Formats: sequence, C-alpha cells, structure tokens
Amino acid sequence: MFRRFLKLEWKQYFRSSYWQKGIALKIIMGFFALYMMASFLVLGVGSFFLIRKAMPGSDPLQVVNSFLIFAIIGDLIFRYLMQKMPVMNVKPLLVLPIKKNKLVHYVLGKSMFSAFNIFSLFFYIPFTVVLIGQDYSVYGALGWLFTMIFVTQCANFLNFIINKNNVAFWTLAVLLLGTIALQYFNIYDITIHSQSVFDGIFANPIYVSVPFALLIILYVINQKILKQQLYLDAAVKVKVKEANTADLSWANRFGEMAPFIKNEIRLIWRNKRTKTVFLMSFAFVLYGLIFFTNPIYEEKMPGFLIFASLFVTGGFVLNYGQFIPAWESSYYKMLMTQNLSYRKYLESKWYLMVVITAVLFILATPYLYFGLKFYLMIAAGAAFNIGFNTLVLLFAGSFNRKQIDLNASGFGNTQGTSAKQFIVIIPVMLIPIGLFYAFSLPFGFNAGIAAIAGFGILGLVTKNYFMNLIAKRYIKEKYAAIHAFDQKA
Repeated sequence: MFRRFLKLEWKQYFRSSYWQKGIALKIIMGFFALYMMASFLVLGVGSFFLIRKAMPGSDPLQVVNSFLIFAIIGDLIFRYLMQKMPVMNVKPLLVLPIKKNKLVHYVLGKSMFSAFNIFSLFFYIPFTVVLIGQDYSVYGALGWLFTMIFVTQCANFLNFIINKNNVAFWTLAVLLLGTIALQYFNIYDITIHSQSVFDGIFANPIYVSVPFALLIILYVINQKILKQQLYLDAAVKVKVKEANTADLSWANRFGEMAPFIKNEIRLIWRNKRTKTVFLMSFAFVLYGLIFFTNPIYEEKMPGFLIFASLFVTGGFVLNYGQFIPAWESSYYKMLMTQNLSYRKYLESKWYLMVVITAVLFILATPYLYFGLKFYLMIAAGAAFNIGFNTLVLLFAGSFNRKQIDLNASGFGNTQGTSAKQFIVIIPVMLIPIGLFYAFSLPFGFNAGIAAIAGFGILGLVTKNYFMNLIAKRYIKEKYAAIHAFDQKA
C-alpha cells in the first residue's frame, strides 16, 4: 500500500502544471541541498581533528557533546519556522476502503525521511566513523550515533505537536538565547549538563533506549492527533475562526497612508508566511556573530563583514520587500479596483520597511561590545538598506508575477520565487561591497564605510523622485500583474 501511495504522489508531482514552470528554481534548490550535504559531511569528517588542533588538551567528543544542547534547541526552532507536515492529497482517498491507520502511518513515515532529518546524518555518521577510526569504543560510538538519530526524529515529531504555537516558539527562542547568554557571560555553564548526559550515553549505550522510548511516545501522540483529523466532513467543512482585532489607532498619524499601513500590519500578523518572515527578521540581528567574532574576516576578507552588516538590519527589507506586491496577490484584483493613490500605497510599504529596519538597528546596539568599527559598519548598512535597498526592492516588485499562498508554511517555502529574486541580489548586495573596496583601497577602511552610508543617504534624499518613477512603473504594469496573479499554479 505504501508503494502505491508513493506512485500516486510521484504521478501527481510530475503531471502537475507547475512542474516545468519552476524547473530552474528546482535545479537551484538541488544545488543548495548538495552544498548543505557537502558542508555537513566536511564538518563531520574534519571537526574531530579541528577541535583536537584548537584545543589540544580536550577530548573532541566531549567538546561536541557539551554543545549538543544548543544544536538540539536550535534545530527545534529551525524546524518550527521551516518544516511542515508532508501531507499527501488524502481527501479523494477518504471515500475509498483504505484504513485510516495506513494513511496516518504513511504520512508520519514519510516525515521521517525529510531533508531536516537527513542533513544532520551527514554530520553524525562521518563523525561516528572518525571516532571508531580513532580507537573509541565501537559500541559507545554506535550508541551515540543512534541516540542522535532518535533525538533528531523526536524533534521531528515534537515539532508537529507544537508547530504554529506562538507560546512554544517564544519558549524555545528564549530558552536558546538564555542558555547562550548564560554561557557567554559565564553566569551558568549549561554545557556541563549536556556533556554529562551524552558522555553517559557513550559510556553506557543501553541508555539509547531512553530517546527511543520517547520517539515511540511522540509517534503515537502524532498518530492519534492526525487520525482525528482524517474525516471527510472535517476536510470539507468551512472553518470558522473568531476575528482578533488590535488597536492600530496610532497609525492614524500617517494621514492618507494610515489605512495602507494598518492593512499591511494585519497582513503580516494574521498569516503564517508573512509572520514567519517578520519573526525571522529579528533572528538576522544575530547574523553578525558569525563574522564579527572571527578575526580572519577583518584581516583578509572585509567584504564579508559588509555582507554581514547589511543582513543584521536588512532581514525584513530583504525577505519581505522582495515579494512586494505578491503578498497581496490573492486579492490584488480587488485592491486595484479601489480609488487609491498608488504612490501612497507604495510609500506605506516603504515606511514599514524603514521603521522595522530602524528597530533592528536599535536591537543591534550590543555589537558595540566588539568595537565601534563594527557598529559603524552596521550603521552604514542600515543607512544603505533604508535609502537604497528599499527603493530597489520596491522597483523590482513591479516585475513580480507569481502568486503567494499566505497560509502556506512560512520559512523554506519557495512559492512566489523566480529568477527575478536572484537577479535583484546583484545591486542589493554587490553595490555596497563594490563601494567599500572602491573607497577603502585608496583612502582607507573608514572611507569605504562612509561611501556606503553616503550612498544610502543620497537615496533617502532623492526618495520622492524615485518613488514617483516607481509608482508610474506599477501603474504601467498594473493589468499585467492582475492577469498574472489571477492565474492558478
């Protein structure tokens, strides 16, 4: 029966109308998947020797074990934002004499082989092989490996239980950030407990039964939850939800743009995909930690620091702005029948991006800890995002022609993505890096930073002129956009 389900999904996938339309994007995503697998593989093979070289007096396995708690919590957050239940089209099958248990087991079994579970194996398996090759206990290494496999699968099923629960998300986020802060400021060493747990499993592989038992429990819970939803009347009935309202009267100060700003805020907060983009924008503030803490970038590759500085404050602009106005594709036709000012409509989106960028810049203030130079880079990146990137992305939005399902899974969803999203990266990311090198090489580091900030300020000064040009472009392409958004995938 499972093989028949797989055949049905295979035929549905390749016979669908959108298969050939998105083939270029699928190829790009395939290369990205290969890159991720290669990166995990290299890390799995080389991390043992890198740790031994960097920390000669330490056991590489104990070092890895001490930080696994952060990896597990981070994996849960990553899954919460990206992973969705691999649902097959079960509605036509509900009228056939197929036991619901088989459908449920198929859906849950398929989820166990998702990319979120496979990628981690490219680290754990090579690392285990290296451990065995370095004369560690074979039984201990295999017990450790199976523990990590079971923990990964537990995260898979736990995510389906807590998914789309805001309380669960913020609990995990606070837990991760709290443990990192406690560790970083030497207030409490959480890694001691993480190390003791996984070292204990390595020393006594019999303890692998604990995560295995937890996996069985989570599987059964998911089975019961999913089985309760597999009823035809539940699948076709209209869901009625209580409307939640919020006081947005503060937006009235923006005058004619107030209705647009209010609608934009409601759009972001009431839909899965937009809410995920909004929340992930705040996670991008931490992006600089990857680069600012490594002196090699400052000494040999300062261009990567510029790249990081743009992302620290540009998470919302880059992720939300590139899909304007496709966010409203489901009701764009209705929107265009209203007596509205296209300039005010676009300017409301510009103000929203500017305000959130400013908030992200304020949240980036702790980067002063790494030095004033890094903070000035972030400030220059914020100025560039506000003055230049907002306008470029608004202009690029006039070429968007793909629908977006706002209720689809938020992060990791490529719907609405086309080659235009990749082309727009050229001016958005390469211009500031080019400006930096053009001015820093002859005049010094500060001149390069000043050039980026100056370019952003220039865009801010000339904003009205360019907004008028962008509005004219949208008006010119209005009917083409309406026709494109009206097409079903």
